[in-house]
Amino acid sequence: MTSVVDPCVPKPQPRTPYENWRSPIIVVSVLAPVGATGLVLPCMPGGAMVIPTGTVEAGQSPEEAAQTVLTGLPNGLPIRRRVAVSQVQMRRRKVITHLIVTASLAVQEANSLVYRDVRAEVRVLPTDHAVAALPEKARARVLLGLQALAIGAMVYVRDGEFQRIDSVPN
Repeated sequence: MTSVVDPCVPKPQPRTPYENWRSPIIVVSVLAPVGATGLVLPCMPGGAMVIPTGTVEAGQSPEEAAQTVLTGLPNGLPIRRRVAVSQVQMRRRKVITHLIVTASLAVQEANSLVYRDVRAEVRVLPTDHAVAALPEKARARVLLGLQALAIGAMVYVRDGEFQRIDSVPN
């Protein structure tokens, strides 16, 4: 007995996932602690608090890009280290976010900072108030960054799931 294949029925085609149809968007977020208990956050028009964030241009390191997110210090931001890298696959492109922490700033230094979006007012808030004022995803990013800094780790996250945690030598 021979099998007959109906030529009118198309074979199912594998679907291409919505992944990397465009080059990724690479951004940097900056956590700028003030003393032992404060955090710098821009307040956007309308009262929304945000993590200071900007894009990483071609040929630029995340640490260099962080210098353009918050300006106003004569010698630039005192970058301490990168504490996390997060990747999220959007529909047609990947968004990669590097989380950079600065050395602790004095209140006077923090008050002289200017956010890249000049409409925003840069504020120094107690860390617990700053975290509570952020939207849920931003809150999780800040808490992750502060924990990674506290335990001396570099955290890698993909689509909301931890991929790995590396120890960082001091």
